[in-house]
Amino acid sequence: MAIFVGIFLILPGLTGIHSISTVSYVTVEKGGSISIPCFYESKYTDNEKYLCKGCKWKICSYEVKTNQYNSTKYLISDDQNQGVVTWTINDLTEEDTDCYWCVMEINHRPDNGKCFNVRVTGKGDATLYVDSQEVTGFIGDQITIDCHYRGSKQIKWCRTGGEGHTSCIEDSGKIDETKVTINRNTPGVITVTMSELRERSSGWYWCTDEDLQMPVHVTIKERPTTKPTTEQTGTHSSSSSHLLSFIIPLCLLLLIVTVAVLTWFMLKRRKSPATAEDEQTVTYSTVTHVRKTTAQINTEDEADVMYSTVFYIAQQNTHQVEDENVTCSTVVHR
Repeated sequence: MAIFVGIFLILPGLTGIHSISTVSYVTVEKGGSISIPCFYESKYTDNEKYLCKGCKWKICSYEVKTNQYNSTKYLISDDQNQGVVTWTINDLTEEDTDCYWCVMEINHRPDNGKCFNVRVTGKGDATLYVDSQEVTGFIGDQITIDCHYRGSKQIKWCRTGGEGHTSCIEDSGKIDETKVTINRNTPGVITVTMSELRERSSGWYWCTDEDLQMPVHVTIKERPTTKPTTEQTGTHSSSSSHLLSFIIPLCLLLLIVTVAVLTWFMLKRRKSPATAEDEQTVTYSTVTHVRKTTAQINTEDEADVMYSTVFYIAQQNTHQVEDENVTCSTVVHR
């Protein structure tokens, strides 16, 4: 009876092999995280999905479910439009090395699930990995993904989808009208370049060597315009207001200083001629010492000093102004 029950529980996983598809085996370094896509048919769109840990179906443990809250360890995302549920396991340790089941919960009937394996390795020991599982590009551009691997197996680049549909390429070619070029020049690395991108190029891809897979989710979208957002515009306006509040007083201060300097120079220029006019220029004629003749020496012992008339002439006038007419008569020293 126990054997019959075991077979009954395992059958959903076997019979659902075409209605549910996912990776078979992944490796990831300790302390890292891994995201696993699980594709399902449209008939399971409204069903609850859950992740069950353990290689034996009948004793696997529930880890996370779509109708429950996520935890820091396990995250779940159900894209019902694309028919894919994504499981993310964080902070991986050796204890996380195990089998996991991607399960569709079915009321009044056995649940349907598909198993995949996760192996956690030490640093640098992952057999197949990528730099990032999430890659974003723009329509018309190209993206590049490096798949790192250990060993000499031939790595392929595949696109996977619902109902077990997978398209793979080993060299250059196209996958769903998206141009793909694979470069193998670096040992241990294949560089995948996807060009002529379009919106339909979005989806799940993986590097694979048949036994191992490493999923990569590609998102292609329109290139954003350079038009500033409302927040940016508001920030710019605020910055401009602060700048103007600083510049305006500075300009006023410079204007006041300039006017003051010009006024000072003008007053100085006006004051200089006026001062010159107020001041009188004294002009002295030649002062001559006249020596008397021999006959006069007898009667006059000293020289006579003659002063001519002294005039005070105001500057800037066209005629002489005699402010004072001083005549010094001859002074005779006897």
